[in-house]
Amino acid sequence: MESINIEGSPKTPTVNFDSQSGVLEIKGRSIPENSIEFYKPLVDWLEDYSQSVAGDTQVNIQLEYFNTSSSKCILDVFKKLEAIHNGGKSTVLINWYYEEDDEDMQEAGEDYQAIINIPFKMHEVDED
Repeated sequence: MESINIEGSPKTPTVNFDSQSGVLEIKGRSIPENSIEFYKPLVDWLEDYSQSVAGDTQVNIQLEYFNTSSSKCILDVFKKLEAIHNGGKSTVLINWYYEEDDEDMQEAGEDYQAIINIPFKMHEVDED
């Protein structure tokens, strides 16, 4: 299975989904013109990944900002991960990184944590 590597831009996050290591990363800003179009390949990839996952899956989310339409798409990604986790094929852990003074990002992570039934770790990082 191919990995996904998408170079970030001022409006889209960097995405590295590595099927071999089980490490999935989304970093940067997520304000694409069409969030559904941007995130659909990720959700589709997770569907394929769920059929062949062999070990633990670690998800690292380090977003500095995302818009409302991205938040729905990120939830769709998390729901796919939840199905993988609850299906028993892989133990999924989500690491949510936020800058120490960014209460909005911290709360967003806490909101996802309350919605999704996957182990969530909140990580406060120093501002760049």
